[in-house]
Amino acid sequence: MRIRAHWKLGFTTGFGQKARIRNIGAGDIAALEDEVAWAKQRFRLSESTQMKSCYEAGRDGFWIHRCLDALDISNVVVDSSSIEVNRRKRRAKTDRLDVGKLSTMLVRYHIGEEKVWSVVRVPSEQDEDRRQLHHTLSEKKRDRTRVINRMKGLLTSQGVRIQLSSHFLEELDRERTWDDRPLPRGLVARVQSAYAQFEFLSRQILDLEKERRAALREGEGPLLDQVRQLLQLRGIGDNSAWLFVMEFFGWRKFRNRREVGSLAGLTPTPFNHFEGCLAAL
Repeated sequence: MRIRAHWKLGFTTGFGQKARIRNIGAGDIAALEDEVAWAKQRFRLSESTQMKSCYEAGRDGFWIHRCLDALDISNVVVDSSSIEVNRRKRRAKTDRLDVGKLSTMLVRYHIGEEKVWSVVRVPSEQDEDRRQLHHTLSEKKRDRTRVINRMKGLLTSQGVRIQLSSHFLEELDRERTWDDRPLPRGLVARVQSAYAQFEFLSRQILDLEKERRAALREGEGPLLDQVRQLLQLRGIGDNSAWLFVMEFFGWRKFRNRREVGSLAGLTPTPFNHFEGCLAAL
């Protein structure tokens, strides 16, 4: 992944005004403040003029949004997949074109065209941190599944199938190829290495699940109370109850049932824009 070394800023006062584009070092907040002050002077605006901004949701997350809010700049974080694209120029994409496009759409958004894009709901720092546990747990489970599939693929290439168990390595040593020869040493080494990763990830998953159970047993707070209430429903387990509260009802504000269905992936295409907001987070 390419790490950006600079930010490209675009300043405009409305329709028909070409964006004034400036470059600053990525994360250079002092330079950002200087550019904002200089833009106000350039456009002959008072220091108290409310600045409005936007940026696309991505790897930087929400710290930029919180920084802009601290600077008294009204900002929105935009789901990049919701930004309209000119089909004649769909192959052309540069930072300069992006800045100009976003500047125009920002003006349209603030004069009332709210459907010009999808705005990402920004969680508080506390709510964002509460999501780390189940995100980490899901990530570890996906990693473990990839390791399991790798082991199965390596063994299947030799016509061997072994069930994962505490005796896996012993069974691996006893396995033979179709013509009753020992398994190739290089393949056995790869499978053993993958199995070590499998055991390590399994221990991490158990530790995370133990941490979650301890939080439900001993923790206090309205969100944990909501998880406990959901667990009383038949068919709802620890994973679902925790996810529903921490991702759905803990901090999001739904305006209608379509947004709930879209976030859950249950709505047809015309109403699935809200699902993209979750993916962007």
